[in-house]
Amino acid sequence: MKKNLVAIMCVAALSATALVGCGSKQADTTATTETNSSVEATTDGATANVAAEGELLTGIGTSVSIADSQDATADADGTAQCDATIAAVTVDSNGAIVECVIDIAQTKIGVSSDGKITSDINAEYPSKRELGDDYGMKKASVIGKEWYEQADAFAAWAVGKTRDEISGMAITDGLAGDADLAASVSIHVTGFQAAVVEAMDNAVSGGAVAGDKLGLGVSTKISNSVDATADADGTAEAYTTISVLTVNGDGVITSSILDAVQAKITFDATGVITADKNAEVASKNELGDAYGMKAASAIGKEWNEQAASYAEYTVGKTLDEVQGTAVEEGRAADADLAASVSIHITDFNSVIAKAVESAK
Repeated sequence: MKKNLVAIMCVAALSATALVGCGSKQADTTATTETNSSVEATTDGATANVAAEGELLTGIGTSVSIADSQDATADADGTAQCDATIAAVTVDSNGAIVECVIDIAQTKIGVSSDGKITSDINAEYPSKRELGDDYGMKKASVIGKEWYEQADAFAAWAVGKTRDEISGMAITDGLAGDADLAASVSIHVTGFQAAVVEAMDNAVSGGAVAGDKLGLGVSTKISNSVDATADADGTAEAYTTISVLTVNGDGVITSSILDAVQAKITFDATGVITADKNAEVASKNELGDAYGMKAASAIGKEWNEQAASYAEYTVGKTLDEVQGTAVEEGRAADADLAASVSIHITDFNSVIAKAVESAK
């Protein structure tokens, strides 16, 4: 479905890594258990671990929908809504998941019947994981679990499984078909499944090894949103910056991926959504050259290339060292770094800090 993602981590031998990743998809699950993984299977929201050995692949996957956007009416504002499901994984040499983290950036932007943005465009939108108990699902949940608890349960269930096992999981009407999994995950799992499978497909060698911890950081802004006019549609833009990384026991980043989802939901002067609500929204890394930055770039590099360069720069550094990177007006001040990264890095540093903090 999403096949054009370019590698977003700098690797010493990318082609060799791709062969490893492709070959591992058919790995036998019994061999995984017996050779280099010891799976602690849990579905109650606790962290499940695999005792892996050697190099790990790190991957990111996104599944984005704007289908829940609603037109404004004479009585109520409409909503331009983006739901970006994000999965981070590490994968062992047998193609089995070692760690998995899932989050959703759910951005709801108010649109009035006269074509105006009604939400605070300067606000930052916390992800569902960041909201925690404040998301408020527990009281309405048939199993009495908050959203993050159910996401953690799905992630724990995924640990030790191969791509084929995840893609072939039982699903009924969008819900988990397995009774044991359904006991801890009552919400729809199709987005989880899609993001995790994509993360496994995208997993590459970036320096992570067994024992390193996986982190995911997400930050969303809507500051580029604009009102509609009599001559042009408005745009409700949900811009989500993402960091997936691993850290070792000394707090040093061992692999790093940066991506962004830029969902532009158009609406007319009456607040009616004009965007195709069924359209696929690709991340910037998935767009690759199609994003179209290279032609306008002062250094002749596409967005995904610059994000990969900055991600590579962070590997081998602690969070303090990354945060200490010299910045001028949001951009790298160091000439060598600026030669490969001319885009703003402040949002990158923000999500990297969240990802390092979340790594357990």
